[in-house]
Amino acid sequence: MAKLTQDEIAQQLKALSGWDYADNAISKRFRFKQFMDGIRFINEVATIAEAADHHPDIHVNYTRVRMICTTHDAGGVTEKDLRLAGEIDRVHTTYA
Repeated sequence: MAKLTQDEIAQQLKALSGWDYADNAISKRFRFKQFMDGIRFINEVATIAEAADHHPDIHVNYTRVRMICTTHDAGGVTEKDLRLAGEIDRVHTTYA
């Protein structure tokens, strides 16, 4: 899958609330009321990522979870990352 240009990424991020582009990746920080809410969120995202064979980097800091999406073999952001970001947002709505 081809790496997207910065302009293509910026255009597509308009449809994804709260996602940022930096260092050849898109990322978003999610907040939860309790630690276990974040862990359940991660588990749901992991199931989706495994089915898509496309896995985000996940950073956990108590009730904050940061998702980072990039396609390593393409050297940056591809359509796969933007689709995964949309799925992550969809999962998060069940916790908001």
